[in-house]
Amino acid sequence: MNKERPVLQNLIKDNMSAIELFQNQTLRPIIKMQHTLLIASFKNYIQIRKIDFSSLNVQKKRSKISAVYVKDINYKNRILGVIIGHFTMDEFQYYCLNSSELNKRILKIVAQRVQDSFGENL
Repeated sequence: MNKERPVLQNLIKDNMSAIELFQNQTLRPIIKMQHTLLIASFKNYIQIRKIDFSSLNVQKKRSKISAVYVKDINYKNRILGVIIGHFTMDEFQYYCLNSSELNKRILKIVAQRVQDSFGENL
């Protein structure tokens, strides 16, 4: 299976910081490309952890999803690896210089995508 990063239109604006530019040129396309895998990973996570999403309302589902991406260090690292593994060498070098801020952004974007997907489907 050949995966290519999608081209996301209208994300690049004038006066963006370098971090925002990296987020919109690199992170968002990779996260979109990996969307199906990220959703499958989260479904596996809740199955393994025996979390019953069917009994939760939409707000509680969103809250639970956010908590996972904030508190579960092992799962966060797995998700970061899924994204970082698609970096070029130049992107990885930039990431290494800004890893703390970029990790926060990656996890926030992924959590939001999962919330949006699971809010509709569970």
